[in-house]
Formats: sequence, C-alpha cells, structure tokens
Amino acid sequence: MYWTLELVSYLEDAPWPATKDELIDYALRRGAPLEVVENLQEIEDEGEQYENIEEIWPDYPTKEDFFFNEDEY
Repeated sequence: MYWTLELVSYLEDAPWPATKDELIDYALRRGAPLEVVENLQEIEDEGEQYENIEEIWPDYPTKEDFFFNEDEY
C-alpha cells in the first residue's frame, strides 16, 4: 500500500467519520483511481470508524509541514 498526495486527495472530502467499506464506496462513486480503492482494501479492518485521513495515512502532510508564511499571501 502506498499513498501520494494525488491519491489521498480523493478522500479529503469523504464523509468523516467513515468505515473502510464506506470509504471504498465513496472512492468508487467519486471515480477515484483504482490505486485508491486497492489501498483502502489493504487496510486491516476490524469494523472501526476512521475519524480523519490521518488515521488512514499517518504521514499525511498538514499545513505545518509546509514552510511558508500565510500572512505574506
């Protein structure tokens, strides 16, 4: 399983919290690439709900990961 910013962007607007099956359904309805669905299928599922994208991809970059001053723009 691998995630990229492009792939994970298909899940940013998902209806959180969501289960693995709900995320797969959302990705299919949204027309996400097959890699997104495959990555979601590889998640070990215990029927739990995921609260946000960070629970799917712990290395998901946040605003703090980018080095720019928002006040300048």
